[in-house]
Amino acid sequence: MEQQVIKATKRSVIGKQVKALRREGKLPAIMYGRGQNPQPLLLDLREASRSLSHMATSSLLTLDVDGDKHLAVVREKQRDFIRGTLKHIDFQVVSMDEKLRLHVSITVKGESLAIKDFNGVLVSGLEEVEVECFPQDLPEEIVVDISSILKIGDGIYVRDLVPPENVVILEDKDEMVVLVTGQAAEEVVEVAPVEEVVSAEPEVIEKGKKEEEEEETE
Repeated sequence: MEQQVIKATKRSVIGKQVKALRREGKLPAIMYGRGQNPQPLLLDLREASRSLSHMATSSLLTLDVDGDKHLAVVREKQRDFIRGTLKHIDFQVVSMDEKLRLHVSITVKGESLAIKDFNGVLVSGLEEVEVECFPQDLPEEIVVDISSILKIGDGIYVRDLVPPENVVILEDKDEMVVLVTGQAAEEVVEVAPVEEVVSAEPEVIEKGKKEEEEEETE
């Protein structure tokens, strides 16, 4: 498969001043790898979002930095808590002769007779697994075929996964990937009449970091 090319330029602006770049439609990023110093980058937000949306989390890509091309993977994506838009990308430069560890998504396929014939419910456990391999052997997904689940209570665990050749799965072998359970009976609860409604101010819980604090880490 042809690798996606992500264009970027070197970035000198860091800290709180990065907010101004985001308002201009730019996406800050950083590139790092063994044997090189971390390099702040700048991408076009619209183009990068479109390109990355079609890529698996474990896909190899070509990072074009001012004409210099690097083989890389996306290590982390930070998103705006409210808008859901990308805020920052971490790229790791990789070498074809060095193994790397990366999380690969699990894709569930097939039809289970336990669900079809016995009205079972599919319960998901792991959504991704950590693997170790050379970059050229890195899979975009690990496929789990649930057609082997024939009765209620059966499941698929990490020990049952068959990774591609030259790929080692590093997760605990007893971790559950999927499990088929029976449908829980609905419980009827009688609710006593409410005589008085007492109003109270809702408790507000602050989530996440302030944007100013995040900017200092870039």
